Amino acid sequence: MRALITGGAGFVGSHLAEGLLAAGHHVSVIDNLSTG
Repeated sequence: MRALITGGAGFVGSHLAEGLLAAGHHVSVIDNLSTG
């Protein structure tokens, strides 16, 4: 599966990306780093 995660630098997005990658999925992450 291919996944696009918005807000991937945050807590939820980064853990979601990590889990999907560990499961063998292709992951793309977008984040503008405007807050945090």
